Amino acid sequence: MSISIPQLPKGTRDFYPEAERIQNYIFDTWRSVAESFAYEEYEGPMFEHLELYTGKSGEEIVSQLYNFKDKGDREIALRPEMTPTLARLVIQKARELKKPFKWFSMPRLFRYEKAQKGRLREFFQLNMDIIGTESIYAEADLMAAIATMLRKFGLKDGEFAIGVSSRKLLATYLEEIGAPNPSLVYPVLDRRLKIGPEAFAKALADAGLSEDQVKKLDDFMSCKSIEEVKAKVHSENATAALQEIEDLFATLTAAGYGECVNLDLSIVRGLAYYTGIVFEVFDKGKSMRAIAGGGRYDSLTEKLGGERIPGVGFGMGDVVLADLLAEHKLLPSPKQSVDFYIASFTNDMKKVFETAQVFRNAAGNTNAKPFSVAHPLAAMKMGKQLDQANYQGAKIVVYVDGSKAAEGEFEYKDMRTGEMFVGNVDAIVERLNTEVKKA
Repeated sequence: MSISIPQLPKGTRDFYPEAERIQNYIFDTWRSVAESFAYEEYEGPMFEHLELYTGKSGEEIVSQLYNFKDKGDREIALRPEMTPTLARLVIQKARELKKPFKWFSMPRLFRYEKAQKGRLREFFQLNMDIIGTESIYAEADLMAAIATMLRKFGLKDGEFAIGVSSRKLLATYLEEIGAPNPSLVYPVLDRRLKIGPEAFAKALADAGLSEDQVKKLDDFMSCKSIEEVKAKVHSENATAALQEIEDLFATLTAAGYGECVNLDLSIVRGLAYYTGIVFEVFDKGKSMRAIAGGGRYDSLTEKLGGERIPGVGFGMGDVVLADLLAEHKLLPSPKQSVDFYIASFTNDMKKVFETAQVFRNAAGNTNAKPFSVAHPLAAMKMGKQLDQANYQGAKIVVYVDGSKAAEGEFEYKDMRTGEMFVGNVDAIVERLNTEVKKA
């Protein structure tokens, strides 16, 4: 009887060590930039009560979830996004949390949808949010963090763009042209550039808009500058919404991010809970899905049963980001790299283990983490030890029993240049920290 080989579930990934190194590079960059902007890290459970998601998005969201009944007959769902969990955390300690505050998280998320390029059923996402202020400078802070992050990954300002729009502005314009039911219009507008002009016009007609209203709306969403928009809107609310965008752009320009942002009224964001500025981040040619997206959601906590607490945030998925960095050849080598490999001509394993620990501790207080040290785990010829050192990407091989080394010293080989030396631990560490070029 043959046994079937276990298969990877559709829309998921395995992370062998090489892939995990790339993943950790993304996580480390996310975390370091978020912390440099003074955001604090938080987490929540991987599953929540189903009603947390249906309360935010309606019953139709269930088709996109991994949901089930637990042994207590409770309706549970694996989290498809982090914002509802964040809202729940805020509601639970609304009076204790000093506002405004800035939090970030890097959750594993699950969505039951068609797996395709840039979108999987299981993925990781950076979430950064500011809770407790309606100030436009919260949006500016988030966009500055996004731009800083993409720059740190190696992208240049001309290679990505943060497109900015406003649900508040769009709502006032829909009111001006007499749209009968804006809640039906938003999901259509979010698909505008994906479905083609004819399908777009038909979908808006189905949402109750006349041919004239469809044309006005399409012209409005095609505006590329604030001056163009000013010529089309007339209400006081629209003027206030435009002023927000102008203040946002002026602030980001002053901080050195002016080249990273632009007006893009085609951005709507389909989720109903957005109330103000919305934004998405694309590679310059929009050749792939959005790298990140978010906006202001001032009524979400109220919608979920708590008091009204304003918030704004974004999510940045790891899948599209990794695709973009790979396209620009900005991902680091997936190969392992260790600082030291401890070798022995006589297979003195006790001495090998002892010396390995000496080098792990040699960093002292000078490094954020100990040196990485590898060594053989069984007796083997020196040739095989060096093969293993090469395979693990060792920078320096230290021989515990070299005949040319005096007491307290070691023979060692700089694998980056092929040169042999003799020295004590301090000298070897200094050599490791010296930038060298291969001959």
